Amino acid sequence: MNEAMTRCIETCLGCYKTCLATAMNHCLETGGKHTEPAHFRLMMACAEICRTSAHFMLINSPHHKHICAECAEICAECARDCRRIGGMDECVAACEACAESCRKMAA
Repeated sequence: MNEAMTRCIETCLGCYKTCLATAMNHCLETGGKHTEPAHFRLMMACAEICRTSAHFMLINSPHHKHICAECAEICAECARDCRRIGGMDECVAACEACAESCRKMAA
């Protein structure tokens, strides 16, 4: 495992924690747009693909590039949706960082 992959794993795990915690705490408590099914499902999908991406890199699976590509796409979508709804700057930043890191890993 190289330094770039180690950084990507940490970025993915950070995004996983941030998305899950934001959804389960901030979004559920705030309600309204924050708990609309499409948005909430996207946040759960983002958290899970980040965790899965980190897992594939940790086990050094040759399929990690495909998972990272999908992770980058979902993270970018989640960042856009969290920005649209507002009040989730930490989640937006984590998703954008993960999307960028995973794009590089998928290349």
